[in-house]
Amino acid sequence: MKFKKSLPAEPDINLIPFIDVLLVILIFLMLSTTWTRFNEMNLNLPSASAAQPESPPPTWVVAVNSQGMYAVNGIQLEGRSPQDIREALSKLDPLKSGLLIKADASATHQAVVNVLEAARLSGVARITFATQGADKFKPSSP
Repeated sequence: MKFKKSLPAEPDINLIPFIDVLLVILIFLMLSTTWTRFNEMNLNLPSASAAQPESPPPTWVVAVNSQGMYAVNGIQLEGRSPQDIREALSKLDPLKSGLLIKADASATHQAVVNVLEAARLSGVARITFATQGADKFKPSSP
């Protein structure tokens, strides 16, 4: 009698349980992951001394009110674009002079950014913001 040699059965890899496990892991990771994060920046804020320089450089003052109107050294401007502010700052010497921005607390960010853009276009490097002390600030009661 001649018997046939039985060939060893090839191992059959069943991928369905493997896919099921991967899907469970994927669902777990999707549910436990935080999708939104708050953007945080670590800042080392500069400190200032109380000493004043001997001869302060000439400073130009740009005031911004809550309606978005601008005034340069007390003279109100007609326009509201950075180019209009730049024209008003044209007589400013960017290397020797500074720029002080006095913005109303309820002025829009865009109004202040327009002043910063005009200062950048004029080449002004010394820019400061006027603030009030914390002891003078009294929050309104509801």
